[in-house]
Amino acid sequence: MTERKISYAEAIREATDIMMARDPSVFVIGEGVPDPKKIFGTTSGLIEKYKGRVLDMPLSENGMTGICVGAALTGMRPVMVHQRVDFGLLAMDQIANSAAKWNYMFDGKRSVPMVIRFIIGRGWGQGPQHSQSLQALFAHIPGLKVVMPSTPYDAKGMLISAIEDNNPVIFIEHRWLHYIKDDVPEGYYTVPLEKCRVIREGKDITIAATSYMTIESIKASEMLMELGISVEVVDIRTLKPLDEETIISSVKKTKNLLVCDSGWKFGGFAGEVIATVVEKAFDQLSSAPQRIASPDFPTPSSRALADAYYPLSTDIANKVLAMLGRSKQDLEKLEGIAKIRFRGVSLDQPDASFEGPF
Repeated sequence: MTERKISYAEAIREATDIMMARDPSVFVIGEGVPDPKKIFGTTSGLIEKYKGRVLDMPLSENGMTGICVGAALTGMRPVMVHQRVDFGLLAMDQIANSAAKWNYMFDGKRSVPMVIRFIIGRGWGQGPQHSQSLQALFAHIPGLKVVMPSTPYDAKGMLISAIEDNNPVIFIEHRWLHYIKDDVPEGYYTVPLEKCRVIREGKDITIAATSYMTIESIKASEMLMELGISVEVVDIRTLKPLDEETIISSVKKTKNLLVCDSGWKFGGFAGEVIATVVEKAFDQLSSAPQRIASPDFPTPSSRALADAYYPLSTDIANKVLAMLGRSKQDLEKLEGIAKIRFRGVSLDQPDASFEGPF
């Protein structure tokens, strides 16, 4: 396998292409799959290559999801694509009451090998109905696997694993990740759907993060390193099933835990991680675990409000300083570091090359 740097979106396209070439039962369906921008480019070239297996669909999310569940039960492997997770709410009956339940109800004799791709995230004033992060909602439902890769390498390997899985997988992509680049091998490879990944090793505090918040956590760890704080960053690539062992092992080493998630704080996934650690490793903690999440009100459309709404690396770093009891002087130093790093950066797009909204 030859490695080269490609984008997150291209990694997803490659994974889909590989699986469609290997397995004629795989097909792609979704609103806007053949549109000009091809869902951030993740479906580019597929409709020309796989005639009759890349399908647009009507605005009937629940009905079409039911059709895909039926197709999966008869031996097909649908990859259903939604440009926003919000549209998945219209299909919750089929997702929660059909796809998630068949394997259990029929004692493992029937399964629904189906992937549902959802896109979450922020930007361009998409507001309350198009920028929600609903991963905790799907992770709450038994029978669903929920994955949120944060790197192109993992996006490709985990999508291949998800398509090969014999039960339904919710595959969630943050739209700010689609243009980041990473070393990604050519050809077929898999990444397990059951394991976290320690992206950066450290000794003072564990930051366990999901999806794009992993990127913000890495930025925070770099700023904190300038203040002599060693941060271990754990990328929670899979929310369900949760790899408790890796998270607890990290906490036993650092004695401190901060969980970062893009979902809402109340009833959110970050609280579930903290509860797990408190239940199973309370005696290993030197401080009360904390969480960074989105505030408990709808996502704003206004750029001015959005700039104050979304948690950033500076918020993460400030929380770490508070948890570790660092001085006011360190807070002032962090403010100076942040001003240098983020001068001129728009909070509505991650970098100048980023395109949107599709």
